[in-house]
Amino acid sequence: MTTTRADSKGRVALGKAFANSPVIIQWVSSTEARIVKARVIPESEAWLWDNQEAIGMVKRGLQEAGKRSFAENPPDLDCIT
Repeated sequence: MTTTRADSKGRVALGKAFANSPVIIQWVSSTEARIVKARVIPESEAWLWDNQEAIGMVKRGLQEAGKRSFAENPPDLDCIT
């Protein structure tokens, strides 16, 4: 356990492990806070992470691309409007 003191504005340095990272501060009580590193995604992309089938397809496609496993007859994307 480390003991430190908040400055005059209530700030405490968290160290390099938290540098430039978004965090969630959960107030457990009036005297206790829990700080958790977070990742933030744009609202317009949240649907993908909420849709297990869609995110599965993206992950599978990325794995296949990483293995250079491409379709022999890819779809004609120019015909899609």
